[in-house]
Amino acid sequence: MNPQATQHSAPWVAFTYASFIGSVAMVGFGIVLVPIDIAMKAYFAMGALLLVQSCIILTKTLRDVHEGTKLVNRIEDAKAERLLMGMER
Repeated sequence: MNPQATQHSAPWVAFTYASFIGSVAMVGFGIVLVPIDIAMKAYFAMGALLLVQSCIILTKTLRDVHEGTKLVNRIEDAKAERLLMGMER
C-alpha cells in the first residue's frame, strides 16, 4: 500500500528543458525574421505565448486530476482495509 513515486533521470529532465527552450527560441526567431509588419509579429508572439501558457495549465490540471484520483483510491483502500481488519476480529 506504499506506492513508490517514479523519479525522472537527470538527463531526461535536462532534455525536456532543452527541448522546451529550443522550441520557444525557434518560434521566437521565426516570428522575428518573418517579413511582416510589427503588429502582425506581436499578434503571432502573443498567440505563441498563450499557446505555451495553455499547454502548461492543461498539463498541470491533468496531473492534479490524476493525483487526486490516486489519493481518493488510497483513501478508499484504507477504508476497505480497516473494514476487513474489523471483520477478522
